[in-house]
Amino acid sequence: MKRLSPFPVAAVGLIAFAALITPFLPLPDPVRIDVANRLAGFSASHWLGQDEVGRDVLSRLLWGARASLMVAFFSSLAACIIGTALGVLGGFLRGFTEIITVRAMDVVLCFPPLLLALLVVTLLGPGASTLIPVLALVYLPGFVRVAYAGVLTVRAQDYVEAQHALGAAPARIMLRTVLPNIGGPVLVQFSLSMASAVVLESGLSFLGLGVVPPAPSWGLMIGAARSTMAQAPLLLLWPCLALTLTILAMNALCDALRDAVDPHGVPPRKRGLRLLPDLLPGLLPQRSGKEPVLAVRDVSIGIDTPAGRIQPVRGVSWEVYEGETLAIVGESGSGKSLTGLAVLGLLPGVAEPTSGAAYFGGRDVLRLPEPELRKLRGGSMAMIFQDPLSSLNPAHRIGDQITEIIRAHRPMSEKAAMAEAVKLLAKVGIPAPEQRVKVYPHEMSGGMRQRAMIAMAIANNPKLLIADEPTTALDVTIQAQVLELLDELKRESGMGLVFITHSLPVVAEIADRVIVMYAGEVVEQGRVGELFANPLHPYTAALLRSAPPEDGSLPEGIPGTVPLPHLLPKGCAFAPRCQHRAPACEADHPELETLDEGRQTRCMRWRDLEGRLAPRPVTEAQA
Repeated sequence: MKRLSPFPVAAVGLIAFAALITPFLPLPDPVRIDVANRLAGFSASHWLGQDEVGRDVLSRLLWGARASLMVAFFSSLAACIIGTALGVLGGFLRGFTEIITVRAMDVVLCFPPLLLALLVVTLLGPGASTLIPVLALVYLPGFVRVAYAGVLTVRAQDYVEAQHALGAAPARIMLRTVLPNIGGPVLVQFSLSMASAVVLESGLSFLGLGVVPPAPSWGLMIGAARSTMAQAPLLLLWPCLALTLTILAMNALCDALRDAVDPHGVPPRKRGLRLLPDLLPGLLPQRSGKEPVLAVRDVSIGIDTPAGRIQPVRGVSWEVYEGETLAIVGESGSGKSLTGLAVLGLLPGVAEPTSGAAYFGGRDVLRLPEPELRKLRGGSMAMIFQDPLSSLNPAHRIGDQITEIIRAHRPMSEKAAMAEAVKLLAKVGIPAPEQRVKVYPHEMSGGMRQRAMIAMAIANNPKLLIADEPTTALDVTIQAQVLELLDELKRESGMGLVFITHSLPVVAEIADRVIVMYAGEVVEQGRVGELFANPLHPYTAALLRSAPPEDGSLPEGIPGTVPLPHLLPKGCAFAPRCQHRAPACEADHPELETLDEGRQTRCMRWRDLEGRLAPRPVTEAQA
């Protein structure tokens, strides 16, 4: 939290303190009339003089502050609590809840605030007990819309998706993740509402529809002083000055609070030279489990568009075994991440699985209801996202975020969960974990943030861990450390690791088997050493040739781009970019052919091309 400016705090604190201690001050009775001394000037017993009927001006000014601030505070507080709750519910849950909570407020916005307040006060009668609910209703739509707009922005952030992936319940996400990140705009709205409420209360009291005489109020004082402006102009000055200074002080305080608690002002990250790890093709250990931890079978994903349904993922099948690392590689747009999100039930609202199944623990997770999926996410299934800075909640300390995940799946006290968080940070190699649990994400380096994300993912000993390009934003030194850490954790726990990446050097470093995807389909599958040494699909060979060579020469780029899901060619999706294509490749769509020992390829000419697709030997790639 940034340092809070002391000046607005002192100003508002002084005003509030004066209003609070007014009953304990040796002041004259604010309603006692002394007609004989009406309009009297300053004196030792009446520091600001006496009003048109001889009442003490200072006493009425301080007691009036209590009335005005009480009405403004409680009406704004009620509007803030109710409006923020409605806005968060509508923005996060959407659908019918959005219609009830947000769209209904548009009806209230159709009425001008002053006219609405006048109407209700006229019907119910004046008084502070009427003003508070009336002003709360007037300012309610503003809070709803501010909270709703903030939630729509925050809910798309990676750290909210990370909470979904770790199994947090919607109510917990709304309270612990979404609400703290919209606090700044809500505070600003509170300052505006409270200042406006002070003015509106004073205006209604001025018209005789607010605080009931003879109770003191700034609005009543202004209205009464109007008739004696010529004889005693200071009687008008004091309440107007009090009103103006109070509004300015409240606005300044809430602006300072907004700047102080804003969690998004993070320092720029340091940039470093990115180096690639060693590329060591060779035979790596075979899968150790007999039954797959996760089996994806013929999964297709559809997205409805104005032009019709498209399928960015079509007929994808693979499995990952206990203690095994399965790498899924391919260019952007190949469907790698969508497949992983589908397994965890985290697809965007416009996308849905249209066919196939994904079996985890004997159950098809694609068909599980959300409460059941929530029990799995962050528990026996977990996910690491690409950018830890955007995936971690900037409003909470690292330790609080880890304990939240632990307590979401295991009954544990806050103290015990924090001790577990310290152990987890130590396990993933973060030095001084007792101090690191107390820092915010922006106070850590990129590598430390990614380690913290890994700690959150393994907090509940998952059987399956999906890592979606977790090393992309890291330099080579930190990248190698993260890869080594993931491999070590996999060996210790025996979990299945699905590693989604576009970097083949990373695949060689960590994977046991490789799935190559292109344009939403699996085009090749095999053990990493065999696939690197003898690719059976031209796309795989092209990816291997695109890795930076050891001699420093330029890599070979792949001409063209991945076709869009609604513009797929009739035959092989890679044919327009393939230098080995034949007329049959552009006419017929190839099927995925299974060879010996689980090798698969979608190239219909693989027999003719076998041995001709081998990439140039690359033993080390450096930038």
